[in-house]
Amino acid sequence: MADNDGITLISNARRSDAEGEAESIESELWARLVHAPDLAAFTAHWLDIQCRAFDGVIRGAVVLRGSEATGTFTPAAFWPEGVEGSPKLAAVVEVALAKRQVAVHGRQRGARRQEPLFIAHPILVDDQVYGAAALEVEARSEAALRELVQRLGWGIGWLEALARRRTFTSKARLVTVLELIATSLYHERFQAAATAVVTELATTLGCERVSVGFMKGRHIRVRALSHSAAFGKKTNLIRALGNAMDEAADQLATVIYPAPKDGPFQVTRAHAELVRQHGSGAVCTIPLTVGEQVLGALLLERPVGEAFDARTVELCEQAALLVGPVLDVKRKEDRWLIQKAADSLATHWRHLVGPRHVALKLWVAIAVAAALFLAIAEGDYQVTADATLEGTVQRAVTAALPGYIAQANVRAGDVVRKGAVLATIDDRDLRLERLKWVSQKAQRTSEYRQALAEHERARVRVLEAQLDQAEAQLSLIEEQLARTRIVAPFDAVVVKGDLSQSLGAPVERGNVLFELAPLDAYRVIMKVDERDITAVAVGQSGNLALSSMPNEPVPLVIEKITPVSAVEEGRNYFRVEAVAQGGIEKLRPGMEGVGKIQIERRKLVWIWTHKITHWLRMWVWSWWP
Repeated sequence: MADNDGITLISNARRSDAEGEAESIESELWARLVHAPDLAAFTAHWLDIQCRAFDGVIRGAVVLRGSEATGTFTPAAFWPEGVEGSPKLAAVVEVALAKRQVAVHGRQRGARRQEPLFIAHPILVDDQVYGAAALEVEARSEAALRELVQRLGWGIGWLEALARRRTFTSKARLVTVLELIATSLYHERFQAAATAVVTELATTLGCERVSVGFMKGRHIRVRALSHSAAFGKKTNLIRALGNAMDEAADQLATVIYPAPKDGPFQVTRAHAELVRQHGSGAVCTIPLTVGEQVLGALLLERPVGEAFDARTVELCEQAALLVGPVLDVKRKEDRWLIQKAADSLATHWRHLVGPRHVALKLWVAIAVAAALFLAIAEGDYQVTADATLEGTVQRAVTAALPGYIAQANVRAGDVVRKGAVLATIDDRDLRLERLKWVSQKAQRTSEYRQALAEHERARVRVLEAQLDQAEAQLSLIEEQLARTRIVAPFDAVVVKGDLSQSLGAPVERGNVLFELAPLDAYRVIMKVDERDITAVAVGQSGNLALSSMPNEPVPLVIEKITPVSAVEEGRNYFRVEAVAQGGIEKLRPGMEGVGKIQIERRKLVWIWTHKITHWLRMWVWSWWP
């Protein structure tokens, strides 16, 4: 079992078949564990029991890791008290820590020397070396040495269990924090998530009570307690918890009470009052922060004799750093909409009056300047309406006699001058009728002359009457022949009428063949919305922008307001007539555009918002009881 250098490695063996002596050691160890104030005291008690339980123990020592960050190991207990370990005991401890196995030094195979043996057993916690226990014992046989190592390994289990309970490895801390985050994300509502998180944290760390609170105004309000679905918000306990949270938040640091000996100076008055009134043994309060903003605080309480060590505090700080913002987001999302709006306004106000956020301040300044400008500046208030151009006089050209269309010279849109022939009606029947009456007139004239020659007075009178009748008929036919030529009564534009597709079609007396409008007088017909009609009055001026001439507005003057409305597209309009002035030569009846009626000077903000204000007033009035 021994090498030339005197160092022997024995594999770590564990058994649970303790006999009577082991049971008595377990009972004594359990009693001392209950009354041990801290880990150092427990380690000293454990080493004393182990050394007394084994025969031939000269001295003993326990080495524990002092800091996980540095990985240094320091002596935690010696036996007998006041006696330090030897260099050989330190050497075997270093071997056990390095090899992570039981190390035995001082025994060579086949040797019969009565030299002492040095035994070191590593303390492993979740596959991490936490320390080692070492014994210097009198020489003994191989079987006795094996039994000693086994019993020492059984005792080491107590230190491993205590270390696992009181400390967390990096892997365990990561798993714990991830489990807390998963718990907070599992629940949709804030209250359920907060209660589940503090309950799991209390169970994991062995705390009597864990509570979490969030800022409301200038103080922290307790929102959840471990193992409590509901609690009174005005009880003495809740007030004391809130005061302790405020105390830690004001200092922006983790507060531990009772304060550790080598810890920084902190104000712990509220924590001391909490412990005094409600019997907690130790209190640890960790502020929940995002950057420099305090969201709330996490408060943990342990029973008497259970202090918060550095690793537990570090775990709690890591959990608070990640879980705090998650719970704060759920808390904010679980509020009423009006509370969210108020909080958003308050946040923007703080950004506006506080440091930084230059872009926000710039945009607000621009908006305020624009609002002041709109409130002070004035502009021309104009009523806008769709407009159509019509002729002031619109003449209908009708058929003067029945007949058939013989010729069509113009159609709608053509400009004609006075006397121009628009169309002609077939006059063949009239010409035949004229020939008939011409022949009759000639016959009656011949007969009249013969009667005069024969001095037949009675016949002369009859023939005179017949001649007058023939002349009258000829005059009528001549007039009708003249009317077969339809001419323009004045210079105009043909607004309506196209006979080019109706040649040979019959017409009756009075049928409208064309509609003409003069070229020198127009009126504008505007459809003004009923909301704006009260502002319009006769004599007001304005401008007309036609679709064909958007860059050449036509001046107009209101001439008439028709007191009858018309419904189009679900809205009421009033017909307003205006006279167009200027640019007459380019205008044509039927043109459409947009007309604006000049009302008066008013504030720009009123001009741009009066329509929506009018709509809101009507809506409120319609629903107001």
